[in-house]
Amino acid sequence: MDNKKVMSKKQLLKSVLIALIIGVLVFVGAVLPASYGKDPFGTGKLFGFDKLYIPNTNNTTINQEHLKIDKLGSDVSVLKPIEVHFPTTTPFSKRTDTIKIVIPAKKGIEYKFKVKKCAQLKYEWFTTNKETVYLDFHGEVKQENPTKDVFYESYLLAYSNNMAGTFTAPFNGKHGWYFRNEYEKDIHLFIILDGEYELFH
Repeated sequence: MDNKKVMSKKQLLKSVLIALIIGVLVFVGAVLPASYGKDPFGTGKLFGFDKLYIPNTNNTTINQEHLKIDKLGSDVSVLKPIEVHFPTTTPFSKRTDTIKIVIPAKKGIEYKFKVKKCAQLKYEWFTTNKETVYLDFHGEVKQENPTKDVFYESYLLAYSNNMAGTFTAPFNGKHGWYFRNEYEKDIHLFIILDGEYELFH
């Protein structure tokens, strides 16, 4: 004889309803605070689930174009100035600086420093909230009589939120970065320099 109990429709509906209520309570009390940073009833803070939430600062998708070799530096029609071939001179004194800049939303800015030919420096930069920016690390030759179309040489094109490296200047002039912000908010960025250079004031 089979003694298995068969659940009635009423009992089945009751079990489903209880499971549904428990699921909703778990979602509201634990999943929302931990995964989405929302805590309508304060249970996330009470049980510590809110500490599991990591906000996404890069919530805006930016258009990262394919960077090609023909985008590096001036157009081929711009002649390289003779000052590129001038001999090496005494470099600037060694120094270290930390610079904070703000890149406005949907805009680009340049930050440059003066370096003499064959002088060296180390650099590091980073965005404070790990936002990705477009950058062109380049240099412009110091000319006695600059032309309308200024010659510049690109050393690096990239999309990044942090970068570090060493640099040896190929000519006297101003060198540095063009940063472009494609987000709907301002970006705060720090640059650290250590080497033989001078800042623009």
